[in-house]
Amino acid sequence: MSTPSTTVPGPLPGGSWTLGDLTVTRFGYGAMQLAGRGVMGPPADPDGALAVLREAVDLGITHIDTSDAYGPRVTNRLIREALHPYPEALHVATKVGSTRDEQGGWPPAREPEALYRAVHENLDSLGVEVLDVVNLRLGNAQGPQPGSLAEAFETLAGLQQQGLIRHLGVSNATAEQVAEARAIAPIVCVQNMYNLAHRHDDELIDKLAADGIAYVPFFPLGGFSPLQSAALSAVATRLEATPMSVALAWLLQRSPNILLIPGTSSAAHLRENVAGAGLRLTSDDVAALDEIAG
Repeated sequence: MSTPSTTVPGPLPGGSWTLGDLTVTRFGYGAMQLAGRGVMGPPADPDGALAVLREAVDLGITHIDTSDAYGPRVTNRLIREALHPYPEALHVATKVGSTRDEQGGWPPAREPEALYRAVHENLDSLGVEVLDVVNLRLGNAQGPQPGSLAEAFETLAGLQQQGLIRHLGVSNATAEQVAEARAIAPIVCVQNMYNLAHRHDDELIDKLAADGIAYVPFFPLGGFSPLQSAALSAVATRLEATPMSVALAWLLQRSPNILLIPGTSSAAHLRENVAGAGLRLTSDDVAALDEIAG
């Protein structure tokens, strides 16, 4: 099997999508892996982290996903060091609603005071006066959890009305929580775990697409345990591509409202991801891949 060319000619795969009044490339970049091991502490190679961010912009990516909880307070400062003052076309989405503990856990922080503090910390660490997109992170490390988000989301809607946030979204949310958020204030995106093997949000994705709302899958390649599948490997072999390239291409073809934010700490791997996502899958390829979810 050959590795896809790391040359990325022409426009980025997938085209663009509009988040409210912000136009972003559907192929974006997730900054979580720029922090240290376990998403804690600084990167082992700070210069390499800065280089990846600059490469993303050089490739034409205009959507970067981050959170001040990464590190904590690491990735935002790397983004600022690498890219500030930001290009006019570049938009950064961040998340609030959880913090970090000394054991590397992600305890919730969704009380009004915690959210107010988190928004201001993101403004400061990114060096901006208004945040492009703020996602309210719900649930826990095991996934979405039932329960009302009203108080927390109303707090963010209030900060939006104050001019500190342009657009709102939700992350790690149930379909019911998405509906509840939309009843409080408009949202531009939903960010949940989704990939070839974890397709519990199929119905939600289609509904959001019909309503013009983006769906941003995290762990698009399976998370810290990459996707393993005979069907995926077979399609990749036929296309002379990597399984991960096929998985990204499938997501882009799955629905026009899907925005990708695969993360990497390597500029070469970033170029490989972008090139691989440009694969065109046939209907037979898609049918074979759809069997992975059972």
